Amino acid sequence: MPNILAFGDSNTWGLMPGTDKRYPWGVRWTSLVQERLQNYRVIEEGLCGRTTVFDDKLRPFRNGAEVLPLSIETNYPLDAAIIMLGTNDCKKIFNASAHVIGKGLELCISELEKSLAPEKILVISPIALGEEVWLPEKDPEFDVSSILTSRQLKKEYETIALRHGNQFLAASDYAKASTIDDEHLDEGGHRILAEVVLGKLSEMGISSKIPYSA
Repeated sequence: MPNILAFGDSNTWGLMPGTDKRYPWGVRWTSLVQERLQNYRVIEEGLCGRTTVFDDKLRPFRNGAEVLPLSIETNYPLDAAIIMLGTNDCKKIFNASAHVIGKGLELCISELEKSLAPEKILVISPIALGEEVWLPEKDPEFDVSSILTSRQLKKEYETIALRHGNQFLAASDYAKASTIDDEHLDEGGHRILAEVVLGKLSEMGISSKIPYSA
């Protein structure tokens, strides 16, 4: 069965806004994609707090570029990959511009390209952070400048994907962060993202050959 790696952070893991709990199977976007692509295996490789290249001293093992080679080797062979990272890179502790975050993403893409043709990699720029994400009751690891940086990732990632010959999708064009925490997808957001990802995968020649029954 062909394998598709979905590599990302808490919005790939399926964190429920305002909690430390995970949406169940059938709600998170990766599972919805899997249910439609019945002749593929979607590997859910999401981790809360994951960055492109930054080490978080408070949360170890979050550096995406460091662990990605292990994930690729563990799940070998891969037939396609989806990567959606960058939200956590916007935290004020890292003080990174969209350009620098893009450089980190590019290191992850280069790692994937050691095992996959560029056109088999779907780069997704993440949803934008909400206006009040920095509030104490939400996620004060972000600040006001984090919001602007998150909005700038779309253009940066699109340029990188074009340069590498990857596929590109901007999650922020379709889905928004829940107002509960201004950071994570709600159930509706997961459904929307699943649909647009499925559409993009179909353009890549990845679609179910098995009739789907809801």
